[in-house]
Amino acid sequence: MRCALYPGTFDPVTNGHISLIERGLDVFDRIIVAVAKDTPKTPLFSLEERVALATEALAREPRVTVMPYAGLTVEFAEKQHVCALLRGLRAVSDFEYEFQIALMNRRLKKYMQTVFLMTDYKWLYISSTIVKTVAAQGGDISGLVPANVEPILLERMKAHREASADRSA
Repeated sequence: MRCALYPGTFDPVTNGHISLIERGLDVFDRIIVAVAKDTPKTPLFSLEERVALATEALAREPRVTVMPYAGLTVEFAEKQHVCALLRGLRAVSDFEYEFQIALMNRRLKKYMQTVFLMTDYKWLYISSTIVKTVAAQGGDISGLVPANVEPILLERMKAHREASADRSA
């Protein structure tokens, strides 16, 4: 069986992520969605919350497993016996960053392949960061995140807005 690892912070998982996973299943028999504990970003959701949100969003797909991990992605990938890392590309700027990461991963584990899939055109502008920014301002995020994520994200962002308002008052 061909199994790929799709690593990321998934803070939160978006419909762009879901689309990439679904399309990745056309190439791979199984996909492990690897939710990173270690990230230079400051996540809005805890590791446990990010894993739970992604697990619920992907529950209907038996060929997808969601797992948390810490440390180097290639080390975790090796332990999971995957044949490739799956990554999505939205723009040229994504490619530059992802290319560097892929080359470092190859340096660390020469046999580890990285497979890039272009994001579906309707998700080109979507990232977790952009979705959180819109939600933080009370904007409409319907259709951008899975149905289980939307109310939780909106509530979390509302709480952040209220806390910010209380601090500035």
